[in-house]
Amino acid sequence: MLTALSALAVAGVTAVGGIVQVVIGRRQPRGQQRRDDFTTIVKELRQNQDDLKAELAAQKEQSARDRERITAQDFTVRYMVGWVRTLVGFIRDSHLEPPPPPQPVPREAEPFLHDVGM
Repeated sequence: MLTALSALAVAGVTAVGGIVQVVIGRRQPRGQQRRDDFTTIVKELRQNQDDLKAELAAQKEQSARDRERITAQDFTVRYMVGWVRTLVGFIRDSHLEPPPPPQPVPREAEPFLHDVGM
């Protein structure tokens, strides 16, 4: 009986040792895998950050070009309005009536007419 009990104890210790070994063995690759995933994620985030910085720089350049173009168009519109006013003044000084505008003013343009003095 003593032999059977000692064999049972040895089998129990062996079983517990096997379970501990399996648990420890499973944890090591996961920890390494998590570290690998972290470095992969960090690399991707850095790449995305660089891409976003490049996109932001391109948008800033486009915005600057758009501002320059709008400024030039504003200057042109103001010049044309001044020129038309001069022509209308000349026609009225000649005791003639200037022709009516070719078409009604669009609703989209009405809010901006006061900016050019109309």
